[in-house]
Amino acid sequence: MSKPRIWYLPTPSHTAGVFKDETYRRLLASFDVVENKTDRALTAGEVEEGIAGFEGLVTGWGVLPISGTALQRADRLKIVVHSAGSVKYLFTPEMVAGHLVPRGIRVVSARGAIALNVAEHAVGALIMMSRRWVQDALNIRERGMWRDPDKNWSNQFLRGAVVGIVSASMVGREVIRLLQPFNVRILVFDPYLSDWDAGRLNVERVDLNTLFEESDMVTVHAPSIPETDRMIGAKQLSLLRDEGVLVNTSRGSVLDHDALYEEAKTGRIQVQLDVTSPEPLPPDHRLRPLPNVVITPHSSGTGAYGHLEIGEITLGALEHYFSGRKPVPGEVDLENWAQIA
Repeated sequence: MSKPRIWYLPTPSHTAGVFKDETYRRLLASFDVVENKTDRALTAGEVEEGIAGFEGLVTGWGVLPISGTALQRADRLKIVVHSAGSVKYLFTPEMVAGHLVPRGIRVVSARGAIALNVAEHAVGALIMMSRRWVQDALNIRERGMWRDPDKNWSNQFLRGAVVGIVSASMVGREVIRLLQPFNVRILVFDPYLSDWDAGRLNVERVDLNTLFEESDMVTVHAPSIPETDRMIGAKQLSLLRDEGVLVNTSRGSVLDHDALYEEAKTGRIQVQLDVTSPEPLPPDHRLRPLPNVVITPHSSGTGAYGHLEIGEITLGALEHYFSGRKPVPGEVDLENWAQIA
């Protein structure tokens, strides 16, 4: 029996970052793989010319969007596995509705692997900001100050806190899992979260304003879609308690940055932004110099642990699909394409 033909589009440098050697050898042994052995992304024309006859397509960081012509010529294509995060740049909504769904072509994302790294960053940021580690370190290094007399040394830290999570996304759910040992009460705002799922996750569903009003700390994991554009603004930020913590590792567009500046400049809340709008923030942006705002360079998704899980998800998805096993790890719900991050 012949092996399924797979076209592997990522470059060797991408492969080295997301596959363990053993996992990649298994991929090559299990399937009839045609590799991209160049150090560049194949052009749209090259993909259009070569895609016929392949049953599977592996994409990843650096791979260009798939054209409508390529999909039309992909006569045997059954599954696309993205060895990276978001798949939304690969296909237009028209391609999803006109080709992928009617033809039953499955799409897989390894976003679950990246979620492991992002969730670790988010929980770490909640601890760091509530304990003011950055301010303490700068006081000692730059100001010669050992203990800041103005700091509340008995503040509410992570253990026993009320933590608000904006969106029970894949990252949000991993944050929920990581928070379990800290004896926290977890509030979630997510209009797509069912009562059943909330009960299974042991969280409380609340509206957005209630979440900000009742939480000691808020961590944001919402997708960048029209409904979430500047969803968190002056009203919500004003409800966050004094010395509360706000962490955003999702997308900068979810936060109204002007409103955030007006609230943060008072010094009453602590803010950690791993994402901004625009990105990076201009050097003279008003948020940059605020001592209670810590900005990191969209680095929460990085890290060897999560990155090497990408290869495991990629191989696992192909093995499950072509052997008929269900579910296919990382499969994207194409019917809800508009809500995907």
